[in-house]
Amino acid sequence: MTTSSPVPRSQAVEAALPLLLKQLKLARFRSHWQPLSQQAEAEGWSPGQFLYALCEQECEHRQVARRQRLLRDAHLPWQKGLDGFDHQHLEPKHWQELQVLSRSHTWLLQAENLLLFGPSGVGKTHLAIAITMAMIEQDQACRFFPATALVQLLQKAKASFELPALIQKLDRYALLVIDDISYVRRSELETSVLFELICHRYERRSLLVTSNQPFREWDEIFPSGSMTVAAVDRLVHHCHIVGIKGESYRQKQAAARVSSDAADPPT
Repeated sequence: MTTSSPVPRSQAVEAALPLLLKQLKLARFRSHWQPLSQQAEAEGWSPGQFLYALCEQECEHRQVARRQRLLRDAHLPWQKGLDGFDHQHLEPKHWQELQVLSRSHTWLLQAENLLLFGPSGVGKTHLAIAITMAMIEQDQACRFFPATALVQLLQKAKASFELPALIQKLDRYALLVIDDISYVRRSELETSVLFELICHRYERRSLLVTSNQPFREWDEIFPSGSMTVAAVDRLVHHCHIVGIKGESYRQKQAAARVSSDAADPPT
């Protein structure tokens, strides 16, 4: 309709407008324009105010829907935030660093990495999930992988001559999480594919890697010592490294249950 076209009658508008809004993919407009127009008429809004309120609702709806899509696409094993993390085993500077990283995605824009080290059960995966969720809240696409599952996926792609395409496809994620990289063993899988991924993302996209073994033990992961050195060099060049100490939360909880059962044996 041009500016010179006649304005449809009110009943025609109510019949045709939902169809036009559907074509324009304005879902929130379609479901809220009528009650909002009644509110606008009752409160004496200007046409601009009415349009602004509709657009604001549409934007909020799209943001919520996108974050839900990003969460689904991240394939997180569960959802936990930083607020629920017991950080007594973290040095204050490391806890503060994680909080800073969670509040801004600037480090992703700069293709920086985050490495989390610590023994099994101290919360590395919890922290990885929490940081991932914080990035999703800032509209960043992320993908979580157990390291063994990622290597299997990469190896399968290599076997079918599709590894470069898969690695390129993973570029759509600003943050790629590799959880428990130290569980990967070169004797079990050909892990040169993991090296190729690390090299490809270097200074291009960010990685978040968790490990229960220090770098000196990573010779068990990659096919050769030189490949290990090259992989570590690329990971740490633009990197935040956080070490976590302490006992396994799972072991402490199990010990607490045993102690409780011993103190109150069944009759």
